Amino acid sequence: MDGIRLAWIDYVVLGTYFAFVLGIGWRLRRTMRTSADFLLSGRSIPAWVAGLAFLSANLGAQEVIGMAASGAKYGIATSHFYWVGAIPAMVFVGIFMMPFYYGSRARSVPEYLKLRFDEKTRGFNAISFASMTIFSSGISMYAMGLLLQTLLGWDFHLSVWVSAVVVLLYIVLGGLTSAIYNEVLQFFLIVLGFVPLVFLGLRDAGGWSGLRERLAHVATGQGYAAGAWTDSWAHLGSASANPMGVEWFGMVMGLGFVLSFGYWCTDFLVVQRAMAADSMAAARRTPLIAAVPKMLFPFLVILPGMIAIALTWQAGETGFALPRRADGTFSYDMAIPMMLGHYFPPGLLGLGLTALMASFMSGMAGNVTAFNTVWTYDIYQSYVRPGQSDRHYLWVGRATTVVGVVLSVGAAYLATRFNNIMDFLQLVFAFVNAPLFATFLLGMFWRRATGHGAFAGLVLGTLAAAAHHGLTLPAGAAAGIKGGWLGALGHYPSEMAQNFWTAIYAWTTCFVATIAISLATRQARSDDDLRGLVYGLTPLPHEAHLSWWRRPAGLGLAVLAMAVVLNVIFW
Repeated sequence: MDGIRLAWIDYVVLGTYFAFVLGIGWRLRRTMRTSADFLLSGRSIPAWVAGLAFLSANLGAQEVIGMAASGAKYGIATSHFYWVGAIPAMVFVGIFMMPFYYGSRARSVPEYLKLRFDEKTRGFNAISFASMTIFSSGISMYAMGLLLQTLLGWDFHLSVWVSAVVVLLYIVLGGLTSAIYNEVLQFFLIVLGFVPLVFLGLRDAGGWSGLRERLAHVATGQGYAAGAWTDSWAHLGSASANPMGVEWFGMVMGLGFVLSFGYWCTDFLVVQRAMAADSMAAARRTPLIAAVPKMLFPFLVILPGMIAIALTWQAGETGFALPRRADGTFSYDMAIPMMLGHYFPPGLLGLGLTALMASFMSGMAGNVTAFNTVWTYDIYQSYVRPGQSDRHYLWVGRATTVVGVVLSVGAAYLATRFNNIMDFLQLVFAFVNAPLFATFLLGMFWRRATGHGAFAGLVLGTLAAAAHHGLTLPAGAAAGIKGGWLGALGHYPSEMAQNFWTAIYAWTTCFVATIAISLATRQARSDDDLRGLVYGLTPLPHEAHLSWWRRPAGLGLAVLAMAVVLNVIFW
């Protein structure tokens, strides 16, 4: 696709956004007086802002580009990342886990692990999580560079570095608070930029009924049943019956339980937003507030991908086609950029590009702020230079931001090996979040879990993920970053199916090993030490005087009911 010519109005829209982003950081710079202000926002964020930031922290390039790519590659089964793979876990973290996080006054997820278990468990998680944030930030940078190269004809390498510098500036100036308020801005930009795209694409495809008919040709042309791209559950009876190559157990266990709960309940990137809320009640409402718009986002980010592959399959009739990669496969990551260039006129194109850039930079900023907090508090302060002044740690936090951005640039080039960045992202989560969730589940709800058991479980779970990935390959892939580097003893129909089962093996190994080793070792923590950290030893917030719709449990049930309805409608 040739570069698109932007009109003057498009440049005005883009310029206004960049000025606003940097202006927020500049405005907040004087309030960053302590390390807590810079790294934790001083726990002063209102619930509705924290809720939108909680949602938007997961609304970076990985979701906007990756979910559209998955919509094109796998169809509406991608909605499971929301209605099965997000909503239940968001309700769970709000009702059950946030009292422990917020009430313990831990500054990070690794610090909670130190309080609950011991120093070595915190250290292992801090290093693995810091590595994950770098990969995740790099994915956003890669998507940004790909967008600017394809749509505007800019050099890919220059695009990556320009986006890195902008993000670096507003985080160094305003810290986590700057990132949070920019995430709220990004949420509204994505809604405004993508609603017209979905409307125009659906109109061109003949509405939902016309899209179903077009996608039936996509499905039957690849040997699947006609509804494989438009039915979410009907074709999960067998892995060979759907393009994702996953049966219902792999979907429910791998995505709906392990990866979903592992991400939303233990990933400091999103938990950090709730911990920045101004009260315990606000912190508990944060994920529940975020869950309502979250369940509607498939209509904004998955539908464009489904429309793109439907139009591509009949390119002679529609004049629209996704580009192909050197290996002959479609470049699914280009679904959203191609749709923007195809449908949007001047002015609206500027708004659409601004929404994409906002999501990319928000994804980078969210991961970099999580990285600098974990590095500063859980690695540097604990192991490198303990006992220094708060001013020193504030300086380290800012310096770490620079290092995190530079490392993310390197990770951006690894993402070029995947035709769907969501495949890459879920692989990273399978290594880090899947075993970590087993540790948290046992740590919060089983007082007998010991530090030795937690540490060994985390290590063995991560090794199990590495072993499974190293011994398996997705269809059509060569041994290397996609697996098989220990010898391909097994094969999966897709990268996503491999990721789900990698996560299952990692979680199961960690869960079993933690129990076994905990039973064989002595619990070093007394009940008094565990108070506020373990369910059953922690007094829960008193909510009996509140109306049911103001209680987290009541809100959670309402959210779950809405998710069930959506699953039934698109069964």
